[in-house]
Amino acid sequence: MKIVTVEFVKSATAPSGYPQGTLPEVAFVGRSNVGKSSLINTLVRRKQLARTSNTPGRTQLINFFNINQELLFVDLPGYGFARVPESVKREWGPMIEAYLRERECLKLVVLILDIRRNPSEEDLALKAWLDFYARKTLFVLTKADKLSRGESKNRSRAIREVLSLPDMPITFSAKTGLGRDQIWEEIQRLK
Repeated sequence: MKIVTVEFVKSATAPSGYPQGTLPEVAFVGRSNVGKSSLINTLVRRKQLARTSNTPGRTQLINFFNINQELLFVDLPGYGFARVPESVKREWGPMIEAYLRERECLKLVVLILDIRRNPSEEDLALKAWLDFYARKTLFVLTKADKLSRGESKNRSRAIREVLSLPDMPITFSAKTGLGRDQIWEEIQRLK
């Protein structure tokens, strides 16, 4: 997909703060520091659209980005280990759940996992939750450049098994761009 315009729309913590639901939305979700912001930046070919950090928990709000006036990317806070106060972390669960459960224009959830790690209990719980609510989900394994091609294939197969997926997850690298076009193909099928 050719990216012509990309703009930050707004941040929100509750449905009353979401933008009007006129465009299809693609939400990006995963553990803290899994590479959500790097994935978004690579997809739209911008370096700092979504803020990246080595500190887990940088994204603390639901951030909406308008892509080509055609769709919205939605960057959700990470779950799991994050260097933020416990009170903030407690608010994330209900905030993320309300968005994922209630947003009618949400067309795809991109569930992001680190290819080097086994899915956590939180990852498995989120997958079960998305399955229960019948949310269309695309599984993306980030940081593929950190493994050899053979290790990457083995890890992809192992994660597919653990998650009981019918198809292989997409392997992705923000560093090399591996998987970028494949992810866009899946997103464009929403139209």
